[in-house]
Amino acid sequence: MKVVILAGGLGTRISEESHLKPKPMIEIGEKPILWHIMKEYSHYGFNEFIICCGYKQHIIKQWFSDYYLYNSDVTFDFSEHNKMIVHNTETENWKVTVVDTGLNTLTAGRIKRIQKYIGNETFMMTYGDGVCSVDINDLVQYHKNSGKAATLTAALVEQRFGVLSIDEDNTITSFREKSKEDATRVNAGYMVLEPEVFDYIPEEDVYFEQEPLKNLAKDRKLGAYKFNGFWQPMDTMRDKEKLEELWASGQAPWKVW
Repeated sequence: MKVVILAGGLGTRISEESHLKPKPMIEIGEKPILWHIMKEYSHYGFNEFIICCGYKQHIIKQWFSDYYLYNSDVTFDFSEHNKMIVHNTETENWKVTVVDTGLNTLTAGRIKRIQKYIGNETFMMTYGDGVCSVDINDLVQYHKNSGKAATLTAALVEQRFGVLSIDEDNTITSFREKSKEDATRVNAGYMVLEPEVFDYIPEEDVYFEQEPLKNLAKDRKLGAYKFNGFWQPMDTMRDKEKLEELWASGQAPWKVW
């Protein structure tokens, strides 16, 4: 089963780094977050990837092109006409198709543009800026059993702030700190999709999270895989620093490999 990763956005909310590289190439523990996501899927036996690129897509292509160099010991022998010797060539068993899906294309358009690489097969899709400890094999089995056209991982996210109760004349009647009861479920990506989903993507460029998913839900073809474990998007530098701290501590919940 192929894994589609959306990696083409501008990443404006983390512009401290994204002005130099695509957000999926921002590093956690000296590896792009894109690599971390791929390692998650690979751990569960999914090794064929389609990367939907856009902004600074050449950087992603170059990184994969030089993957052996980044992950091997190399001798550069200038006395032998710039001879290069790669001493160890053990890398992941990945097949990666990197597709330029356009600079300003929205998420549904990016998915539509890789349809020819999917064919008539079930596939997975996620965003290139978030990591998760979800059991992907269990997610896939849940999707198969559901009979839905699409299943998304519905992660439980706790409220970050204190909670106010306000009456009709705008008087605050109570204030309390957040609790687990205030948590809500959000779309964490890590989706399993049937080819039927392409029929829900209109010709005009839209966000996949709007018209396509809303219409799938309206037709009762969108399922939720409820997940209470770790999920963390990397939207801001604060998020990146949190992920860096977890990785450096050796307690990164998404490191299942």
